[in-house]
Amino acid sequence: MELHWDGAWRAALAITGRTAMAEDVAQDAFERAFAALGRFDERRPFAPWLHRIVVNRALDLVRAERRLVGLDEAAALQAWGPDGGGDRDALTALAALSAERRAVVVLRHLLGYSPPEIAEILGVPVGTVNSRLGRALTELRVALEVRDA
Repeated sequence: MELHWDGAWRAALAITGRTAMAEDVAQDAFERAFAALGRFDERRPFAPWLHRIVVNRALDLVRAERRLVGLDEAAALQAWGPDGGGDRDALTALAALSAERRAVVVLRHLLGYSPPEIAEILGVPVGTVNSRLGRALTELRVALEVRDA
């Protein structure tokens, strides 16, 4: 748990935008992972399997609210690391993305997964990942250009 908590929590925080919800998501994901260890293929890496559980749980909770949560800027900055890893405008733009697009950005740029790995984690085709990522990056670019104008 010590080895994987930080990545799971950071992914949950970046997707949900709230510290308390991220804690709940990460804890729930670990509980679900431990309960399903019998189905885990030990020949495969553990982190992507766990991150799939985290991302799916975070997306479920965000969708259940039927609205995007407000950005907790301090929490969002913390998700990107101790130095913040980015500016507030970028994080605000990230929070404005749909949950599905936010998830692919988090998996790609926060956790460093490749598009085929993201496709496997999310259970969608690679083309869908590339489409969501491309659209998300375009939205982010436009949002940041508007702020700079």
